[in-house]
Amino acid sequence: MEKIIVKLRSTHEKRCKKNLLLLFLIFVKIAVFGQTQTLNKVKADSLFHLANKNIKKGEFSVALQKIKKSLQLNMIENDNKAIGNCYSKIATIHYYQGDYDKALLFFKKSIPSFRKNNYLKGVTSSTNNLGAIYYYLGNYPKALDFYKKALLLQEQLGYKHQIAGTTKNIGGIYLELNDFKNAMKNFQLAKGVYEKVEDTKNLSQVLTAIGETYAKQKKYNESLPNFNRALELAKKSGDRKILLEVLFDIGKMNYEKNEFEKALHYFNQTFSISKEIESLVYQSNSLIALGEVNFKFKKINQTIKKCKKGYELARNLKILSNQKQACECLYIAYKSLDKTTLALQYFERMHLLKDSMHLKQASNKILNMKFEKEMLLDSIANVEKERKLQVAHKKEVQKQEKQRNILLISGVFILVIAGALWSRLNYTKKAKAILQVEKDRSEHLLHNILPEEVADELKEKGFVKAQDFDSASILFTDFKSFTATASKLTPQELVEEINACFKAFDGIIEHYGIEKIKTIGDAYMAAGGLPKPDANAVKKTILAALDMQEFIKKRKKTNHSNNKPAFDMRVGIHVGPIVAGIVGVKKFQYDVWGDTVNTASRMESNGVVEKVNISQSTYDIVKDEKELQFEYRGKINTKGKGELAMYFVFLKELRS
Repeated sequence: MEKIIVKLRSTHEKRCKKNLLLLFLIFVKIAVFGQTQTLNKVKADSLFHLANKNIKKGEFSVALQKIKKSLQLNMIENDNKAIGNCYSKIATIHYYQGDYDKALLFFKKSIPSFRKNNYLKGVTSSTNNLGAIYYYLGNYPKALDFYKKALLLQEQLGYKHQIAGTTKNIGGIYLELNDFKNAMKNFQLAKGVYEKVEDTKNLSQVLTAIGETYAKQKKYNESLPNFNRALELAKKSGDRKILLEVLFDIGKMNYEKNEFEKALHYFNQTFSISKEIESLVYQSNSLIALGEVNFKFKKINQTIKKCKKGYELARNLKILSNQKQACECLYIAYKSLDKTTLALQYFERMHLLKDSMHLKQASNKILNMKFEKEMLLDSIANVEKERKLQVAHKKEVQKQEKQRNILLISGVFILVIAGALWSRLNYTKKAKAILQVEKDRSEHLLHNILPEEVADELKEKGFVKAQDFDSASILFTDFKSFTATASKLTPQELVEEINACFKAFDGIIEHYGIEKIKTIGDAYMAAGGLPKPDANAVKKTILAALDMQEFIKKRKKTNHSNNKPAFDMRVGIHVGPIVAGIVGVKKFQYDVWGDTVNTASRMESNGVVEKVNISQSTYDIVKDEKELQFEYRGKINTKGKGELAMYFVFLKELRS
């Protein structure tokens, strides 16, 4: 019995020791896990602060890596405020690097994280920054929308300093609309706040804006003191991004004053700093500006070199205004060297970009008209107020004067008021008519640039989703020996000849209900079966191509009879799947992508003058069409695509 008791006691002691050891291990694990959490948070915060230092030095790539690591650690910790801060900082880095799509994406991602933590300061900051990016991209209605949301939050929190910043940004919108009075009013309000709190950085920015406002009005004597003070404060703040903005605006002012040596000095500085801090936007700005200054000094080769680099950067960044400015610079430079073909290429690009920007300008004009309408309504309200005061005065006069005089004065008064009201109502009616005309012009321009269905979606949603099409017919045309023919024409004659051809093509594709995509130099591209699918799209595309060739044949005969050069043309068509949508910083080019486009291009380049060349897949769809006749060409070796089966297609009654 004692042995059993001893054995049981021994077993019990072993179990107790085992349980104690297990508890000890659990406590050790909890302690280690708690320590890991603390280390994660410390490391995340440390990486965030180090990234801030890298941003100030312009080391954006290094900063981005550190912020992403900090974001991962904060996600492990489930720290929503810190996650929001990381998203916001990533957005800021992308903004400085000129990647505005990613900047918008990450500022928008930061807001839900801040809201989860009820961190309204972060929500306010990101909302304001979204307004700033849309403002820079020229989307003023969206910019104003976000600025108004930011102002409501700032007033709710009592952030006078941030209210000043948003006020300054709204002033920037008025400046873009050339409403100098309202721009200056907002800038001066912001300036007063920054001076009071001694905010060197923001004071420098608002002084730069004031200087730019005066410079746009050619009031250089008032502009210069503001720029000089802004420059002094920018150097003092140590923020090279702010310094860059001030130097560039001073350079622009000197260029406008024809002080080209000074302009060159400031633009060289901005280019140097923009490279150091990896600001691609200001690299593009500076290069184009340097190209224009070099042209003034007749350094044409330097002009071409600088403007080409600036153009490539602007194209990668999708900044239409910079692309247009660079193309204009290159057109003038090549024209001065009598390089007609190159000059023409950039002249065409310049006008294509100008067309893309028209809608933006029309939108801005409508926005400005809305401001004017509000001012008009205020004016009418003032007239009504004045009228009521006069009526009250008339009643007082009625008590003091005789009935005869009262009736006489009343009659005259009523006539005057009726005339004033009629005049005001007539003015209001005219203003509304002007607004409608501008709206109709914008609608017409939008439908010229985009297909009607796409344009309607863009107006309704503010964006257009890309679409997949299982089958679309892609048509390419190209003039053979374009350079040789072009050399026999003056630039004006060449543009007129191309315009005559492309204008005719526009009419042909409109007749058949297919969509023009774009012109690329002397090439013309169209597509059938989009944006609305059409069972007869392939046949219609072929008929359009045949009509185009017929037009070119007749044009050639007419030109030869008038002793003028004429173009020969190849046409190619291929059918297959494509993706279609809108590209560009601010939306306005409808384009298509996919291997189908490349194959259609090969059909054109391997075609024959005066004939329409189609692919096997195109032939398979229309081979049973009674009015069409085909000639099999066999398999032809093509660049990058190998051997492809091809056919010539004819209208039976037209084939010789």
